[in-house]
Amino acid sequence: MTKIQFRRRVIVLILLCVAVGGGVVRHYAAPGTTTRDIATLLMVMWVPIIGNVIGWLIGKLPRRTPKQAPPAGFDALPEFTPHLAVELTFRRPSVPAQDVPLGPGEYRGALVLDTEGFSARWRVPQGTSLARGTPVALDIEFLSPAVAQPKFVQGTAFRVLVDESFVADGQALQLRPAHT
Repeated sequence: MTKIQFRRRVIVLILLCVAVGGGVVRHYAAPGTTTRDIATLLMVMWVPIIGNVIGWLIGKLPRRTPKQAPPAGFDALPEFTPHLAVELTFRRPSVPAQDVPLGPGEYRGALVLDTEGFSARWRVPQGTSLARGTPVALDIEFLSPAVAQPKFVQGTAFRVLVDESFVADGQALQLRPAHT
């Protein structure tokens, strides 16, 4: 035990004794007297120490192991490499004001088969947009193609999960050959 820890324990014990003494004096003092009010104040002096004791107890709880860094994502890949041709039909949102076509750019999500999800990305070419509710053919790139490609044989139906919502339904059309 360090010198600081010893001093803290002594202070806690002294304040505990003062609070207990204040409780005893308050019990025997007549209501409405200055003695009873001072005894109540002595009891209240213990309240800040309770926070320190709770903090000390929480510090004694076992800690969870820190989370590992997520694996390298698509940003680590040099360029877009299509692994699968699919037909996607983007769902219409429940709010009509959000029913706008998907503009050009890169999109990321998970292709979900039953209880398995596979990280994927796709691109909408410049100068085009994808209307919701209309099937469209797109190329998909998997983050782990060796794991995902065997699951997506021609005709396999899947859903597309982005954040916490399913945004599209799809069907695998054709596997793309692996590029070396």
